[in-house]
Amino acid sequence: MSAEIVPFDWARMLLGDTPPLFLLEIVFRTAVMFLWLVLLLRVTGKRGLAQLSPLEVAIVIGLGSAAGDPMFYPEVPLLHAMLVMALVVGLQRLIAHLVIVSEHVETFVEGTPVELIRDGILTPLGMERANLSREDVFERLRAQGVRQLGAVQRAYFEQDGNLTVFTHPHDPPPGLPVVPPWDLEPPRELGVAEAQAFAGPLACLRCGQVRTAPRAGTLSGAPQESSGACACGETRWTPALTDPLDPQATQTAAPDGPPDSGEPTDGGTGSPAATGPR
Repeated sequence: MSAEIVPFDWARMLLGDTPPLFLLEIVFRTAVMFLWLVLLLRVTGKRGLAQLSPLEVAIVIGLGSAAGDPMFYPEVPLLHAMLVMALVVGLQRLIAHLVIVSEHVETFVEGTPVELIRDGILTPLGMERANLSREDVFERLRAQGVRQLGAVQRAYFEQDGNLTVFTHPHDPPPGLPVVPPWDLEPPRELGVAEAQAFAGPLACLRCGQVRTAPRAGTLSGAPQESSGACACGETRWTPALTDPLDPQATQTAAPDGPPDSGEPTDGGTGSPAATGPR
């Protein structure tokens, strides 16, 4: 039978069953294990934290677990923990060698890049494989200065978790705006009827595919043109813009003919005023 625990026993809470001199031993244990960990990490090589591969994440977890216990548990010998850490590093070096010499091992350990965007259009299967939502992709694009999907030729979710983006070097075509963030200012949403009357290019609100709204009253370029739906099945559209942050961007596309829905106009030009949260 274990001794009865007395609540708020400060001696037990602070020192446990060890003598006060064990605090000095903890200092020694921590210094030894920390220096040993630094030495082993120096052997494994260095990469940025944002570029950690699954193998490197595994070694960080393994080394952290092996190094932590002997720092303050008196029943864990130092030599045992040092041996475990050396074995973890040895396994990492072996697997890293196999990754270099074997394509199958590299694919299994590191994974493969995933294409997320092609010619300004989101790839649903790629986003599902990468476990990324549309908002996640937009956030990463904004971090690289991308303002709208039309500017992106290709975007790849790399093995290390970074997003590689290739954009048009000059005069990008219009596309689905990714700025401002939709949580702060959602893009102007056009239903089927509004989209059919719109004169400028339109972008699908789900995948970003751009269509030119014809004068005849239906969306062109897709089998679903009679219903006004995108190839992905979405029926909501927004004006495709070259630069969503340009103050004149809302005037680059206007409904075909004078407005008849009672929308306010900007400066008497017949173009609808920009909508969004006020």
